[in-house]
Amino acid sequence: MHLFTRIYEFAASAGAFEGYVYHREDLDMEAMVNWVGNLKAAHALLPQEALGEIQPAIDQTLGRAIQSLILRLGEGHSMVESVRSMTRGRLPASPDDFQKEKAFKKGHQKDE
Repeated sequence: MHLFTRIYEFAASAGAFEGYVYHREDLDMEAMVNWVGNLKAAHALLPQEALGEIQPAIDQTLGRAIQSLILRLGEGHSMVESVRSMTRGRLPASPDDFQKEKAFKKGHQKDE
């Protein structure tokens, strides 16, 4: 599979996951275990060079998902830790924090 396809599929799944857990009460834990397992496998296939470029955006998207999960499941829950394993930097303070992502996107538009 081409690198761009892998990046797209990972990003689309991560974004969908963020939307699924956002302020949601009725989480399907079995589906989430599969979903996060697939996300982790896809993340592991991304080369370090690509991750170096997109990791800040991953931290923001999955960071908001983590904040939603913490609200529902608690800080030490295994699902929270599993998603956190794909992040590297500072995470958003809440599931509603889109400011850092906007700044990241704005900064990358200047590079193009």
